[in-house]
Amino acid sequence: MRKLSRQTVRKRFGQHFLEPAWVDKVIRAIDPKPDELFVEIGPGRGALTRPLVERAMAVTAYEIDRDLAADLRAAAIPAVTVVEGDFLEAASNVARRTPNGSVRVAGNLPYNVASPILFKLVELHALGVPLVDATVMLQREVANRLTAAPGSRPYGVLSILIRRHASAELILKLPPGAFRPPPAVDSALVRLRFHAPDPAVRDPATFAGLVQAVFTRRRKTLANALLAFEGRAAALRPAETLAAAHLDGRRRPETLSIVEFARLADAYSREREAVL
Repeated sequence: MRKLSRQTVRKRFGQHFLEPAWVDKVIRAIDPKPDELFVEIGPGRGALTRPLVERAMAVTAYEIDRDLAADLRAAAIPAVTVVEGDFLEAASNVARRTPNGSVRVAGNLPYNVASPILFKLVELHALGVPLVDATVMLQREVANRLTAAPGSRPYGVLSILIRRHASAELILKLPPGAFRPPPAVDSALVRLRFHAPDPAVRDPATFAGLVQAVFTRRRKTLANALLAFEGRAAALRPAETLAAAHLDGRRRPETLSIVEFARLADAYSREREAVL
């Protein structure tokens, strides 16, 4: 297999490759089974790909770096399909490539696009792709946001919008030395388990828009922060909507649970429907 220099890899996409000593820990955490199909995002040199497919039925690996994809394809690992390209652009192929049964996801996500990839996985599940879970390596800060509780500093848009569709569990903490070259930040292995949207809401777009708007003013009171949502709410007034949702406008957005955000979004949806 042709070797790429570390400098070449670093310049292209900032990949950080998992050290062998940590591969076994990650594979044990993923716990692949012989009858399972996997989608791997960012296989790199195949450190996880090989042990994954040794334990699972098959792996479809999405690699954006054309040289790494070519090397992995040339290795001709049985039951591994290499897809060259950006997962965010090629994700629509996931359903076509895995038409039967459930699918699990694994990978070392590029830190600069980790959040968009997580939202893409949620979108795929919502569209009917049978994703069971995703066990992925992330920047520790992102992992903390995914698993944060209401009222904590990391809690925000990512926590709420992802966890409405999936539970999130921090599985393993990885120091910079777990990778080569070492990143400048700590990392973590997180497992998302996908489920039907919970809580259900009248209008998912209103829910998402509300959450995104109020967290632009997360340190303000909820009554004040809701003014950032006025454009979508037309003539609706925060005080009346808060009363309808049985919420205290003096609270800060970061203290609301996902269920409370759903209640508030539904109150807006009902009032807007009444106005229309």
